[in-house]
Amino acid sequence: MALYHPLRERAATLGAALEAAGHAVRSMPSPANGLRPWLDGCFDLLLINPFLDWQDPFAFVRLMAAVAARRPVLAVSDRDSLEERMIALHGGADDVVTWTDNLPEVLARAAGLLRRSRLAAGQLGAGELRIDLIDRRVERAGRPIRLPLREFDLLANLARVPDRPLSRAALLKAVWRLDFDPGTNRVEVHMSRLRARLDRGFAWPMLHTIKGVGYALRSHPGAGAPE
Repeated sequence: MALYHPLRERAATLGAALEAAGHAVRSMPSPANGLRPWLDGCFDLLLINPFLDWQDPFAFVRLMAAVAARRPVLAVSDRDSLEERMIALHGGADDVVTWTDNLPEVLARAAGLLRRSRLAAGQLGAGELRIDLIDRRVERAGRPIRLPLREFDLLANLARVPDRPLSRAALLKAVWRLDFDPGTNRVEVHMSRLRARLDRGFAWPMLHTIKGVGYALRSHPGAGAPE
């Protein structure tokens, strides 16, 4: 679970309560200092307070909802404000709670979001590859492979259609929620990193570039369209 609260003492209080309830918690830096720690981290829920240090809390929530990439977002407010609750919900948060002196409700809402998210998830497989969408774990031939957020999402989307190519545009939409080409090489960079983690040390490559088409995950050697 990723946790962001701009006030250090309150972040520590929230983190301690969540850890006592059995959650693994990582306190995150402000997104204003860069998104790399958020994009490279693995988490199943994002808990944020967007109301204290951002001039536009709505934009903050929208940004974090995009970063979460289909993981649930729980917004917490330090005051009982209908306006703040509406900002969080309309910005893309899955739930919002006033948490001051109300830690049990925060824990209950976090647990509920995680439970619903996991019920909607499942397992994917392709040949010797196994993907646990609930715990975000990957194994190839029984060997665990640790993947950051974007690489995991790319692999999961490819594994849903093994031996069939997905276009760059389809991956931009599925992983980054972009309906347009931003003119960057983000897909190529993350695919290169994914290929290194997924194929290094194995007898044959699973991840392939299909020239002029996109990318494909092959379930066995020689499967799928030629490069």
